[in-house]
Amino acid sequence: EFFSFARRVMALAGVTVLELAGIGPGPLAACVLADFGADVITIVRVSRNKKGEAVVDSEPSTLGRGKRSIAIDLKSKEGVATVLKLAKQADVFIEPFRPGTVEKLGIGPEDLMAVNPRLIYGRM
Repeated sequence: EFFSFARRVMALAGVTVLELAGIGPGPLAACVLADFGADVITIVRVSRNKKGEAVVDSEPSTLGRGKRSIAIDLKSKEGVATVLKLAKQADVFIEPFRPGTVEKLGIGPEDLMAVNPRLIYGRM
């Protein structure tokens, strides 16, 4: 109950951040935003093994504190649709990939801004 109250009175309470899981400064930036009260949702990539089974590409990290996560297959139409739906309600989007990577998936800045023009897009 205390933590629920504390989140509501923090500086970034009410701000929703979507973070694509990765390495580098993205997870740290999202962690700091969560520390200040933002609702951070980490999108963890799902890949397929040789048998076609879904495998979640994630390892526990101290940078995951205060964040929620969802596993999404970013290479599927359903996964892209889910990201676009989440982005429609988000305030901030953080992605850690090289330029061109998310554009190939259909979730680049232009794609997300088309569904949410007020979205703050951070490429790290």
